[in-house]
Amino acid sequence: MDTDDISPPPRAGDPLALAVRADLDPLSVAELHARIAILEGEIVRTRAKLDHATRHRSIADELFKK
Repeated sequence: MDTDDISPPPRAGDPLALAVRADLDPLSVAELHARIAILEGEIVRTRAKLDHATRHRSIADELFKK
């Protein structure tokens, strides 16, 4: 088994853990569409942060390689 596949347990009160466990049954169709839009926006924001962090790390690696 690869240890990279093991994620740490969620922190207490972790908003992401709470979001994925939320009961969707009481939500209306409009509320579900709104939730999807918010989550898709968060995916875009997270990918942008990941890209920035990856570029920053690459620049730092090049700087300290020399």
